[in-house]
Amino acid sequence: MNYIDPHIHMISRVTDDYQRMTMCGCVALTEPAFWAGFDRGSVHGFRDYFRHLTEFEPKRAAQFGIRHYCWLCINAKEAENVPLSREVIAMIPEFLNRPNVLGIGEIGLNKNTRNEATIFQEHVDLAMKTNELMLIHTPHLEDKYKGTHMIIDMLTGDRRVQPERVLIDHVEEHTVRLALDAGFWCGMTLYPVTKCTPERAADIVEMVGPERIMANSAGDWGKSDPMAVPLFIQEMKRRGHSEDVIRMIVFENPLSFFRQSARWQEWERPNNNSVPSYLREEALRQYSREQILAGMSEARQNGAKELGDFLQELEQVVEGE
Repeated sequence: MNYIDPHIHMISRVTDDYQRMTMCGCVALTEPAFWAGFDRGSVHGFRDYFRHLTEFEPKRAAQFGIRHYCWLCINAKEAENVPLSREVIAMIPEFLNRPNVLGIGEIGLNKNTRNEATIFQEHVDLAMKTNELMLIHTPHLEDKYKGTHMIIDMLTGDRRVQPERVLIDHVEEHTVRLALDAGFWCGMTLYPVTKCTPERAADIVEMVGPERIMANSAGDWGKSDPMAVPLFIQEMKRRGHSEDVIRMIVFENPLSFFRQSARWQEWERPNNNSVPSYLREEALRQYSREQILAGMSEARQNGAKELGDFLQELEQVVEGE
C-alpha cells in the first residue's frame, strides 16, 4: 500500500531509511523544521538548516522515488530566545517560494511558557500574512493537555485562521477530540516513548473514526522508527479494517490536506508491481534465499499483495541462480 509520511525528520536519518521506506510503499513525506539537538546560536544557523531542507534533502529523497516537502519555523524549544526567534521569523519569507515548502511548522508549545506563546502567535501571524498552511507541535506528556488547549484557544481566537488549513500533530487519546471538534486536521505520531504506538493509534481511529486524521513516524533524534506507518498499516489490517479506511488515513487524508498548498505538486502514481532493479539487487545482498522465500510465503498468507508481488520477483531471481 502506498503511503505518505506527513511528519518525519529525515535530517536525523541515514540514507538506508529512505530505501527501507520506499520498499514499503512511501511515495512522499513532509519534514517540519525542528530542534537540532542543541540550541542554535544565530540566525545564520537556521539559514543553513533551511537550505538543507529545501536544497539537499529533496535530492536525497529523489534517489529513491520519494517526494520530499518541508515546513519552516523556529521550534518551540528555542522560542525562549525571543530576539533570535524574531530574527528567524523575519528570515523565513526568503524561503517560502522554494518549490518543496508547504508552510509554517512545526510551531507550537514545549513547556507552555509565555515566551513560547508569544513566538507561536508571531509564527501564526506570518502564516496568515503569507497565506500558508500550518503544522502544529503539541507538548509532550504532562504538558500536552494544557498546551493543546492553549494552542487551540490562540488559533480560534484569531479570526484569520481557517481550521481546515491547520494540522495539529502529536494528538493522543485525551487531546484528539479537542482538535477535531474545533475543525482542525490531526496527526498521530507513532513514537514509542512520549507519543503513540501503532496499537494506540489504531485505538484512536476506532474511537473517533478516519476523518481528518493521519499517522506519522516523526523519526527524529530519539528512539524512533521510520517504518512506524507501515507498522500501523499492519496493525489496522490485523484488526480487520478495510483497505479503503487504511488508505484514507495513510494516503488520501494527507493528500487532501497538503493539496491546499500552492506548492504541492501532483505526480504520476507508481505501479505497485514495478520493482526497480536496484532494490532487487540490494535485497539479494541483504537477505538469504531462505529469508526471501519465507517472507514471500508470509506476505501471501497475510494478504499483503504488493509485498508478495515484490518478493515473487525476488524468488524468480534466486531460483535462477
